[in-house]
Amino acid sequence: MTVDDARIKAARAYVDALVSHDPSSVPLHPDCIRTELGVRTGRNGDHIARSLAKGPQFKLIHAISEFDASVDDAGVVHTTYWVNVHPKPLRLAAKVIESFEFDDSGRIRVIVAKFGVPRRRTMATG
Repeated sequence: MTVDDARIKAARAYVDALVSHDPSSVPLHPDCIRTELGVRTGRNGDHIARSLAKGPQFKLIHAISEFDASVDDAGVVHTTYWVNVHPKPLRLAAKVIESFEFDDSGRIRVIVAKFGVPRRRTMATG
C-alpha cells in the first residue's frame, strides 16, 4: 500500500466512523484538531474520538454516499461525500468537503470540514 493509499484509507475510516460511531480504526494524532465551517469542533484526538462515538451531532447520520478522495502534492487528502441524515423517509443529505492533514507516521493531525444544508435528494451508495 502506498503512502497516499494509506492516507485515503485513514480518511475513509474517519468518514465511516461518522455512521458506525466506532472510532477505533481512525488513526488520530493526540493533538489532532477539527474545524467545521471555520469553528473548532475538535480540540484533540481523544475529544474527536469521543465525539465520533457518542456525539449527538453524528447520530443523525445514517449513511455516507458518493465518497471520493484525492491526495495533493503536500500529502493532504481531500474528500467529498454526502452525509444522509434522519429521518430516512425525507431523503435529506448534505454535501461535505473535507481535508485531512497527516503526520509522518500516518496519523490524522488536522481535519477541516465544509458542508451545506441538508436537502432532499435520491440517495446513492458508495
